[in-house]
Amino acid sequence: MIEFEHLWAFALLPLPLIMAFAIPPYKETKDSLQVPYFQQLVTISGAKPSRGASVLQRKWFQGLVLVLAWVLITTAAAKPQWVSEPIEIKKSARDLMLAVDLSGSMAAKDFTNSEGQLIDRLTAVKQVLQQFIPARKSDRIGLIVFGDAPYLQAPFTDALDTVQHLLIETEVGMAGQSTAFGDAIGLAIRTFQGSASENRVLIVLTDGNDTGSKVPPMDAARVASANGVSIYPIAMGDPTSIGEDAVDVDTLKVIAETTGGKYFEALDRASLEQAYQEIDKLEPELYESLSYRPKRDIYYIPLAAFAALFLLTLPVYALLGQIQRRRKRYTND
Repeated sequence: MIEFEHLWAFALLPLPLIMAFAIPPYKETKDSLQVPYFQQLVTISGAKPSRGASVLQRKWFQGLVLVLAWVLITTAAAKPQWVSEPIEIKKSARDLMLAVDLSGSMAAKDFTNSEGQLIDRLTAVKQVLQQFIPARKSDRIGLIVFGDAPYLQAPFTDALDTVQHLLIETEVGMAGQSTAFGDAIGLAIRTFQGSASENRVLIVLTDGNDTGSKVPPMDAARVASANGVSIYPIAMGDPTSIGEDAVDVDTLKVIAETTGGKYFEALDRASLEQAYQEIDKLEPELYESLSYRPKRDIYYIPLAAFAALFLLTLPVYALLGQIQRRRKRYTND
């Protein structure tokens, strides 16, 4: 359908008619032919000489062309636009942050791969996330890695390939040997504060054994809850392990309960995959539908019609003038 952006321009349509009545005809003086026997002609004809003027009248063809030209110019000034059918865009309403523990305990080999071989915890995380991240096509994903301190590797983005590439390049210990779990939650909260999404999910892959945070994980969880961030901790490794590789199950469970999330145990790669499937069910994809109607300017169409009318009128008007002159000549003959 057609819409006009400057609809008020059509108020100019009667302007020529108003000018025709409001403004007097244009006067132009011309030299007349002096006849030496003018007085004799007056005497013979009995006419009384006086001043006079003639008003040139446009032919109907000229008037029609002028009216059409003015209508086309006014229509172009109104800026017509072609409005297409509505297009609906579905936009994800969820921002999902991944926080991956790179502390020394992630080097423990207590996971088994699909071939039954033992692999370290971080390798298991990478393998599962390589499947998880590409499936989040409707989400914006961010990536935090933490060790002695948390680092934002990728802010929320829909460039999933970039996030996956950054994850692949991570190595155990590259952020330090300690586990700043609470500080990682704090960094995620600050990142979420710059997000307009109300559905905020933080997935933390760690053993939960905090050894270097400035903010205790429990305090950070309460702040996360106040900011609407749901935390889904995934315990990496065997809960029965002891020493530096021990998994702090109790802390992870309380953090999940405090923020409205859920705790998962990833005893092996299959368990880790199942945890992500459960998260998909708990946090369904929400959408914000944006609908708009594409508009395309078509003011050039009446302008092109005006130009065509002008180019067509000139030869037609010249032809009509020539025909009229021939008729006068034949009449006089």
